[in-house]
Amino acid sequence: MRTWIKNSLIALLGASTVLGGLAVAHGARGGCGHGHGAFSGPMNEADAARWRERMLDRASRELALDATQRDRLSALMDAWRQQRQALAPAGADPRAALAGFIAGERFDAAGAQAWALDKLDSVREGSPALIAATAAFYDSLRPEQQQQLRGLLAHGPRAARAWGG
Repeated sequence: MRTWIKNSLIALLGASTVLGGLAVAHGARGGCGHGHGAFSGPMNEADAARWRERMLDRASRELALDATQRDRLSALMDAWRQQRQALAPAGADPRAALAGFIAGERFDAAGAQAWALDKLDSVREGSPALIAATAAFYDSLRPEQQQQLRGLLAHGPRAARAWGG
């Protein structure tokens, strides 16, 4: 693979992981973002495990995954969770970090830079495992499953159901 393509993919993955981590940290205030239902508060480990199993079951049904593919998807979900936890550890509040940067008379640029570099280091350390898990899962899919997954990603799950996915 050409270097610029590889670097672009790594940068894209890193940026999406950072933004995903910030979204997770933001969503932790009100739970899963819906504000109602069984997961209306912050998720504890038991709730997260139940949510993970539901998503794994749903993806297995939608894509008709076999046992090996399901195991690889499970490993991918674990890799994403580890990356999210590295970006937004329990108890870490990005708003509190921002408040600390603007608490003084001047913006704490050095503190903000150190915070950002810490997040980027987390992405750099976690990306190889995440990319490997993604490749193992995707490459284990049959061509029709890959096409269905591309459709889900391009149009969302509701649109995928409309075309029989």
